[in-house]
Amino acid sequence: MNKKRLLVLSSPSGGGKSTIAKELMNTYSNLRFSVSATTRKPRAGEQNGVQYYFLGKEEFETKINKNQFVEYEEIFGNYYGTLKSEIDKAFFDSECLIFDVDVKGAMSVKQNYPEDALLLFIIPPDIDTLEKRLRSRSTETEEQIRLRLSRAELELAYQDKFDHIIVNDELDKAIKETVEFIGEKMEVRIDE
Repeated sequence: MNKKRLLVLSSPSGGGKSTIAKELMNTYSNLRFSVSATTRKPRAGEQNGVQYYFLGKEEFETKINKNQFVEYEEIFGNYYGTLKSEIDKAFFDSECLIFDVDVKGAMSVKQNYPEDALLLFIIPPDIDTLEKRLRSRSTETEEQIRLRLSRAELELAYQDKFDHIIVNDELDKAIKETVEFIGEKMEVRIDE
């Protein structure tokens, strides 16, 4: 069986994918985060090239026109996308990449890299739990929470297109299941 090198994590906003991704990168030494590009403004503490590549709208659209993205989408008025150069660099450096993208982005990565992509969908136990998580973050307005919940229902319809589903009802259990699953399916390693 061909071991994968691109791990795509998707979930509705508040599903826990960012927390799980951090644990995976702490576990596997050759797994690094794929830094996406975005036109949204940086949040407090975010640095260009670390959490995102922060681009102007015109610069982002130029890169779209030059076919420099594996996937991109406009969400809530901002562009988000994965640059092909991120994947090229990881392959050159013998690294595995972890992607934190929406469901459409996941489908694009799989379409462009069918032999290398492993798609994992993280779901909350139910919509009520998801709403509580979104509210507890205190980072969005009421309207943004409503939009995210509405989008979550659309995203959940894609779950059968993923290679594996993790129900994040108990974070430690979800992390353990994810670590074990990708340990079997990916070219990841633990350095002693």
